[in-house]
Amino acid sequence: MTTSEIGKITGYHAHIYYHPETRETAAKIRDALDAKFRGAVRLGRWHDKNIGPHTRSMYQVAFDRTVFPEIVPWLALNRDGLAILVHPESGDGLADHTAHAMWMGEVLEINESIFDK
Repeated sequence: MTTSEIGKITGYHAHIYYHPETRETAAKIRDALDAKFRGAVRLGRWHDKNIGPHTRSMYQVAFDRTVFPEIVPWLALNRDGLAILVHPESGDGLADHTAHAMWMGEVLEINESIFDK
């Protein structure tokens, strides 16, 4: 087995997935994230259609390595049934969204074809 150095992780993304009927739930989670972690998270745009490797509507939450121990447990306890993907930013988009992925709730398909292999 080969190991990788965690120093190559520059930050993390959490992708909060929703359906049209759960968009309001996603909005409440987004508002709560902004209120609790203001300045520590960067909230991305709403994507009501599939974008990039994501096969469901979602928005992204970007955060630094230093706040991972606070944000990820908060998401685990407050996801209100929504699927969430948390992944590192290591410079390898395909691996970050697949092999390095951490899922909460439903594990969704990732469109791997968008990544250069």
